[in-house]
Amino acid sequence: MKIRWISTPYIVWMIMFTVVPLLLVFFFSITVQTDEGITFTLENFKKLSEPIYLKVLWRSIYLAFVSTVICLLLGYPMAMILAGTDVKRKNVLIFLFVAPMWMNFLLRTYAWLTLLEKNGLINTVLSLFGIKPLNLLYNNLAVLLGMVYNFLPFMVLPIYSVLSKVDKSVIEAAQDLGANNFKVFTKVTFPLSLPGVASGITMVFMPAVTTFVVPRLLGGAQFTLIGNLIERQFVLVGDWNFGSAISIVMMILILISMGIMSRYETEHVGGGFFG
Repeated sequence: MKIRWISTPYIVWMIMFTVVPLLLVFFFSITVQTDEGITFTLENFKKLSEPIYLKVLWRSIYLAFVSTVICLLLGYPMAMILAGTDVKRKNVLIFLFVAPMWMNFLLRTYAWLTLLEKNGLINTVLSLFGIKPLNLLYNNLAVLLGMVYNFLPFMVLPIYSVLSKVDKSVIEAAQDLGANNFKVFTKVTFPLSLPGVASGITMVFMPAVTTFVVPRLLGGAQFTLIGNLIERQFVLVGDWNFGSAISIVMMILILISMGIMSRYETEHVGGGFFG
């Protein structure tokens, strides 16, 4: 009874700021405002199936997928380095890695503008070697750079958290049985780290597929991802119904991806690699 009383503020908070907003978004997604009043319809979802919006959706998923893969390829070795260093160096490395996250997300993205613009630091250095200024802004590469930079810590930290808890005696046992470093990694280290990998993939893919700050600043006004499309419907166009429909579709896609990752983690970590 006492535990229920303590949890009451949390339940009230969740209802007010999670459940109620979600219900409002769902209500707007299945209604339209007409001269006769509010009408229930699925036209908002049907509108999303138009080729122009499907192209935006595909580009968002593609860039989020690529950025997630890059974060995994860069983040896993970094997590192994963090997990394998001694205590003093580990604390310093973790501090250096986490420190940029204390800075505002928008400021971190603006910093890339000063690096990638035609008169920015990168082109200035290249000009010293006689190389003409490169067009580094307002393209897919710039958006990917911004995504990877901002979301890489969300891949490293979950993997590091799991790797740091791996029992070293298991690795030593594999080595004693004649396994080389490659087999130890593929048969022991990587399977045991899959919960962290699954968490990292989820934590990177979800914000990457819905981000709107990075493509707006580094992709330019003409570069539209699904996050920018949702923002425009609410802020500029004023079509809350269509914006809500897009949001519902994205929530469903994210929940499906989370379910797939959770099922994969359960099947392959719960015994699939060692059974």
